[in-house]
Amino acid sequence: MSSNFERIATEKIFEGKFFDVERGTFRHEDGSEVKRENVTHPGAVGVVVLDGDQLWFVRQPREAVGIPDLLEIVAGKLDVEGEDPLESAKRELAEEIGKQASEWASLGSFFTTPGFTNEEIHLFLAQGISDVDERPEVEEDERIDVEIRPLSDLDDVLATNKDSKTLIALFRLRDRLGR
Repeated sequence: MSSNFERIATEKIFEGKFFDVERGTFRHEDGSEVKRENVTHPGAVGVVVLDGDQLWFVRQPREAVGIPDLLEIVAGKLDVEGEDPLESAKRELAEEIGKQASEWASLGSFFTTPGFTNEEIHLFLAQGISDVDERPEVEEDERIDVEIRPLSDLDDVLATNKDSKTLIALFRLRDRLGR
């Protein structure tokens, strides 16, 4: 059973570097009110880098889940005010692996965990890969290693990877390639 609702109050209870937390009061059409704590996030992008028959990934520590070298697609937060997701994807590709792409395609978007956050990740496929003229500076706290895998490893990566954006993006790539 679904019902319409309206937000009638919002209180910011935490402001952080990567996200904020708000307590919202919502009124449903039957008149009932509920309070919810929600993580507010500006959104993010994820980029599947396909260079011929090679997939480019990054490995980086993800302290929240205790993994020192999680394999992921290129990704980043929409941290430039008003920046289009595609422009953000291009910036992240240059920052994280020093590359640019001549061909871009949308792989759609998804909400990461809609039960408590509004974070939406926009996915892209980048092809026609070449080096950037000048690599932008990487944020000082980012520790990124690049890993290149053959496209033939796609099913192995799908079977073993635990990162949701990477899995969703790679399943969408596999569908796009008709595999």
